[in-house]
Amino acid sequence: MAYDEELASRLRLAVKGRDGLSEKNMFGGLAIFLNGNMTVGLTNKDELMLRVGKDHYETILEMEYAKPMTFTGRSMKGFVFVEPEGFETDGELEGWVDLAFSFTKTLPKK
Repeated sequence: MAYDEELASRLRLAVKGRDGLSEKNMFGGLAIFLNGNMTVGLTNKDELMLRVGKDHYETILEMEYAKPMTFTGRSMKGFVFVEPEGFETDGELEGWVDLAFSFTKTLPKK
């Protein structure tokens, strides 16, 4: 099962206008990169993936709809998933996207 194309369009609109963007299809989902650093994406379960960094990881996990990002049963510190109910509106989606970009814009370009 691939990611939802309508949701991908909403995500693309939420990141539009930022310099240094690229995207890749990865693991059945979609990932958007800022200056070569994975920033946000969608899973094949229509969850939003955010890169938030290790310093803010625990705080963001306390937010409603956020949960640890896990692959192969292990949490990836610095990355979170957001359940679909947490970004039903464009404003909610943009808020999550801004969290991810506020972290990844501090990373060196790859």
